[in-house]
Amino acid sequence: MASYTKAAQQWATFARAWYLLDAKMQPPGKIAAATVIRLEGRHKPIYHALSDCGDHVVIINTRHIAFSGNKWEQKVYSSHTGYPGGFTQVTATQLHLKDPTAIVKLTIYRMLPKNLQRRTMMQRLHLFPEDVIPEDIQKNLLQEIPQPRVVPKRLDEYTPEEIAAFPKVWTPPKDFRKK
Repeated sequence: MASYTKAAQQWATFARAWYLLDAKMQPPGKIAAATVIRLEGRHKPIYHALSDCGDHVVIINTRHIAFSGNKWEQKVYSSHTGYPGGFTQVTATQLHLKDPTAIVKLTIYRMLPKNLQRRTMMQRLHLFPEDVIPEDIQKNLLQEIPQPRVVPKRLDEYTPEEIAAFPKVWTPPKDFRKK
C-alpha cells in the first residue's frame, strides 16, 4: 500500500501542468520572465538544470502587449540569412503587424538557457494573439499566472458612483470662469 501512495505522489510531482498568462497591456520582458520559470520547471522542488521537468504555458492576448517609451519605433530586431547581403532589420511595429505573437516568442526564446533543451521548452509554449483558445488546450488549463503588472482601469470603466466618490484635489469657486 505504501508503494501505491508513493507512486501517486511521484506522478503528481512529475506531471506537466498547464498555466495561462494574459499578456494584455504587459511588457514582453515581464511576460518572458514569468514564463521562463514555468517552462524550465524552476518553480518545482524537484528542479535540476539537466532534468526536463517544465510545464506548458499558454499566453493569450499577445496582440495587445505594451512597450514603455518609444520602443515600438526604436527597438530593432535583426536577422541574417548567412548569405552576402542577407542582413535584415525590422522595427518592433513592423514585426508586430506581420506576426502578433513574434515579439513575445522571440523574447522568451532569448531568455531561455542556450542549450539543447531550449527547443523542447519552446514546444511547450502556446501563443495566441487574442483570448480565443482551442478547446483541447483549454480543457488542460490548471492555473493562471498573475499578470506581472497591474493594468489600470480606463475612465469609461469606472461607475458614476466611483467617479463621485473619488477625492477632489481642487474645488473651483462659484465665480470661476473657464476660458
